[in-house]
Amino acid sequence: MAAQEKILSSLIISGKSTKYFQEIVRSQVKNKKTFFEYIPLNDYNSLKPYIENALKGEKNVLWPGKVKWFAKSSGTTENKSKFIPVTKETLKYCHYKAGRDLLAVTINNFPETGIFYGSGLIMGGSSQINKLNKGSVTGDLSAILSDNLPLWTKLWQQPGKRVLNNTNWEEKTEQMARETIRSNITHITGVPTWTAVLFNKVLQITGAANIHEVWPNLEIYVHGGVSFEPYRELFKKYLPDEKMKYMETYNASEGFFGFQDQSNMSDMLLLCNHGIYYEFIPFNSFFSDSPQVIPLEDVKTGINYVLVISTNSGLWRYIIGDTLEFVSTKPYRFRLTGRTKHFINTFGEELIIDNADKAISYACEKTNAVITDYTSAPKYFSENSSGAHEWLIEFETAPTDIVYFTNLLDDRLKELNSDYEAKRMANLALGLPIIKVLDKGTFYKWMKENNKLGGQNKVPRLSNNRELVESILNFAKKNNKSEIV
Repeated sequence: MAAQEKILSSLIISGKSTKYFQEIVRSQVKNKKTFFEYIPLNDYNSLKPYIENALKGEKNVLWPGKVKWFAKSSGTTENKSKFIPVTKETLKYCHYKAGRDLLAVTINNFPETGIFYGSGLIMGGSSQINKLNKGSVTGDLSAILSDNLPLWTKLWQQPGKRVLNNTNWEEKTEQMARETIRSNITHITGVPTWTAVLFNKVLQITGAANIHEVWPNLEIYVHGGVSFEPYRELFKKYLPDEKMKYMETYNASEGFFGFQDQSNMSDMLLLCNHGIYYEFIPFNSFFSDSPQVIPLEDVKTGINYVLVISTNSGLWRYIIGDTLEFVSTKPYRFRLTGRTKHFINTFGEELIIDNADKAISYACEKTNAVITDYTSAPKYFSENSSGAHEWLIEFETAPTDIVYFTNLLDDRLKELNSDYEAKRMANLALGLPIIKVLDKGTFYKWMKENNKLGGQNKVPRLSNNRELVESILNFAKKNNKSEIV
């Protein structure tokens, strides 16, 4: 808490010289109390006019000085990109500091590690000169981080910058695979969805049975971006060696917030001394006219919170859109539970991504199924039927009995979510889930058609309307070889 207090004081001092403070709060913010009183809660749209001015090269807008880097972030399949400012302070005191801490924790947990005797493969995006201001750069956060790493770290980094800067994801994946298959890769960092695409390409080129036949010394996979739970069985097929270790991180364009610090547990440690001040909104009050906002010291375990951050990139009381739940407060350990925009509550069931990930992983485990990707949305009431959730699932290994799989999914959702269980009572408000099995590669092809390959792009797990599901279904009907089951 002392670190959090110190960070907030430092942020307030820096903010006083900015255009944002001068326009929004005049000279009213002098301390912690007045900070909460005068600085409003923000989202990207409320800060967008300031970010656009910073993109054009204006100084002292949200943060003192001129911002050179802007992380392009869409996150899901929304049409418009966000440009998140990344200052030199954020690079040094947040992202790189957290990276060093993660490395130290990894070595502490696995002192016998051999990662320094080989190379690290980064599933990174690309960057380009900002068209609005040639003195700045926009691109995926991974590209910005890679471009600014100390020179000595490049000795362990694969692939080269030429490949990383390729904006054509399919070409990049091919180049990445061919450039690294003869390298001694000991650790990989990337989003599971796109790492799986690379693995498939590597196996296709080499004819190997699994990834360890290509990279026998691969021992650590650092992942984030989406929950790893639905991908766990898939990665066991790619990486069957029991020595393989997995480290989850919570690293976004807006900052590096936490990582898995214990090898025997999957929860992540909140990083409290990395340039970010945290606040939290209980999810059940988030959509009210006056949401309750509490500091870190007042959080409790077992409650779903919306994350609010103030950062050394000038994101002031910024609602990042992620939800999390604390499993410990001494120290602060948490797990991600979903997104504020990605849930289903059409029938009062309040289904969140954490419920969906756990339920689908359970059904896969019980049926020896392996999934590649999935999404779900409500199917509305009709004259002849109750409402339901429609699930579009792409399997690597499909269950032999999809009805049994459906019932397992449904039963697990009831166990995890009492609101869902209540709405499922006697099929009155909510019927049994409807599962549509898609051909392999459908999600990838759909994302390609929508210019959303690679980077941090991902298909939303849950939607509260049918727009996304209908788009994927229409695409699948036109392009898939087999009939949708």
